Formats: sequence, structure tokens, C-alpha cells
Amino acid sequence: MAKIKLKHYHVRKGRGYWLVTSKMRAYGFDNVRCGPEGPAAWAVAQEWEQRWQLARKGVDTSTRKVYPRNSVGYAFERFRQTNEWAKKPERTREDWDRGWQYIEPVFGDLNPSVITFEMIDGWYSKWCKVKGIGEAGRAMKTWRALYNVMAAMKLCQPKQDPSLAIRKTAVPGRTQTWTEGEAVRLAKAAWRAGYRGLACIVAVAWDTSFAPVDVRTLTLGQAVDAGGDWGFLIKRGKTGEDAFGFLSARTKRLVESYVSGLDYTLHDDAPIFRTQGFAPSEKGGRPRVAVPYQKNSLVDDFAEVRRLVFGSDERRRLMDMRRTGAVEANAGGASVEAIAAKMGNSIDQNKTLQKTYMPVNLAAVRAADESRRIGRRKLGSEQNEFKKLKLAGEKS
Repeated sequence: MAKIKLKHYHVRKGRGYWLVTSKMRAYGFDNVRCGPEGPAAWAVAQEWEQRWQLARKGVDTSTRKVYPRNSVGYAFERFRQTNEWAKKPERTREDWDRGWQYIEPVFGDLNPSVITFEMIDGWYSKWCKVKGIGEAGRAMKTWRALYNVMAAMKLCQPKQDPSLAIRKTAVPGRTQTWTEGEAVRLAKAAWRAGYRGLACIVAVAWDTSFAPVDVRTLTLGQAVDAGGDWGFLIKRGKTGEDAFGFLSARTKRLVESYVSGLDYTLHDDAPIFRTQGFAPSEKGGRPRVAVPYQKNSLVDDFAEVRRLVFGSDERRRLMDMRRTGAVEANAGGASVEAIAAKMGNSIDQNKTLQKTYMPVNLAAVRAADESRRIGRRKLGSEQNEFKKLKLAGEKS
């Protein structure tokens, strides 16, 4: 392995460290563990050296801000360098970053030990008014998780988080569901409008009850045959739990038609479903290559197809199909265990026991699917219409 010479980088017992001087410490920098000696450690050291040189020269840059030593921002930067942060799912890290943008302007430069209940109360109240209770709640959730990290770093007292005296305002949970006919209409409309990848996503989401992120990232390598039935075996992006979803014959034909119509060959680890793309016509236009769906492009395209089918007043989302699957299965008499296997999560209170005694199995998934069909028929026949009873007797 080639040797590399970096300023302030040192190797001790096979591990690399970026070590600061007293002058650098005065700017808020601290020693950084770069990991085992090698290219990855060199990259970490080089990044921190660049931050120091820019800070020393007073250059305004897009690199991360350097916070005072032992401040909230200092703790968050330290946490980002740990294995615990690296192990978090991508969506969890995104949630932390989203909450951090509300924490940083107010508390980033402060030592956590000086932050009082009144300060937290005013901060939370402000974001409730400015951004709404949903975003304020996300910010509070991030703060409470970060406080535990800072306590572990001995920057504040454990179990003394001043925010615990504040009762968060809960956001009303979503209750919207779709019907099978509506899902079919959406898939057909998407296909006819040229959103063929989206049509497959809608159909697969309906059959499998997978979350949108898990459907849009499906690959050919996750497709399996189980007793003659097609399905996808995945690890859920949010929880890392195993999940399996069967495809109906109709969805199988749709996916087969989509894949066979592609003008390129998909690798086993490449996402299957792509955006519409655009090929210039005689009238011109800018070409766009079809690319794997991302979160925003999926939301935008689904909203466009939803508008075509149901009008601009419709607000249900693709994610509501996942809830529909649980509602139908529950109405059909499926056990909590079968629904947990179907959805790839732990619905009851003890997740450890769920993992131990209820591993994902095809029989449980088939049972949940059959219960969905039974529940769908029951829900379709029950109109939930109520008439007011007249219990008072007639006066003589």
C-alpha cells in the first residue's frame, strides 16, 4: 500500500488520527479518529485538514461550520464521525439532518449544559407557529435523541433534558385508504399517459403493501419464484426487516411487459422502475433519459396521474396503499403475526419476540393476502351508513 503524507495526520498502532494543535483547538477543532490506516482514513484526515485551512484563512465556504468546543454543534459533528451514525439507515440520517436545521440556528454554538427549559419552550413554540406542529415535533424528536448522545459524551447530565417537561402536540395520524378499483384505475392511467414505471410501482405497491421507498428501489435480484408465484424478497429500507410480497397475475403481466419493453438490459442490482424520460420530436425539446425513481420524482409523477384520474381535489398518497393492505387483512380476520410478516414490521409491542418467534414466512404472507381479499369483500358490502334511531315513544 502506497504511503501518503498529510499534515497533522499520525498513525498509532495501525490507526490514523488527525491531531490538532493548541491554536487549532482555539478555533473549535478537536482530534479526529480517522479509522484503520489506509485510503479511507487519509480521506477523513484530508477533509479535516481542508476545513482547518479554510477556517484559518477566514474563507467562507460550503463546508460544515466549525463550532465552539463542547457546543451542541460540536457534539453533532463528533457524532457524524462515529460508527453509530454510519450504521443508521439513510432515511434516519435524513430525518436527523432535517431536524438539525431547526436546532442549529438557536443552539448550535451553545454548550448543552446552559440550555434551560425556558429556552427550549420558546424555541419549540416558535417552530410550531412558523413551521407547524409536524416540523416542530420532528425538531423536538431530533433534539431529544441528540441530548442522549451529548450526555454520553459527558457534555450534559444524563436524564436531565429540559425538553422532557414539554408535551409535544401530536400530529393526527393518516387514515386514508384506497379501493382495489381505484388502484387499478391509477395503474391503467399511468400506463396510458406514458408513466409505465409508475404504473408498475402502483400495481406492486397495492399487491405487496410495501412502502413507496421499497417499491421504487426494487431490483431484478430481489425477484423470486415461490411455488409458481412471483414475488419480491426485500430488506425494508426503513427498519432493515425482511419482507416478502406476492404479485397478482395481473401485476406480473404488467411488470413483464414493462421490462421486455425497455431498450436496455437491467443488471440484477439496478432499480427496475424508471421515470418517463423524453425523446425530442420534430418540434424539438430537450431530451431526458429515463432514470430510477427518487422520492421527489415519484411524488410528483403520482400527483400528476392522480389528478388525471380523480381531479385536483384528491389528496390521498401512494403510501396510503400500505395502510389499505393492513386494514383489509385486519377486516378479514388475519392475525397480528400474519400482518407483521406481510408488512415486514413488528406491529405488536415486543419487537424482539416478533423477530424470534415470527420470522418472515410464505405461509403467513399468503394468509395475510387471503385475509385481505376476505376483508375487501366485507368492506365493500358494508357501507357504514348510520340512521338516527327514534327511541322516544309516541305521545298519546
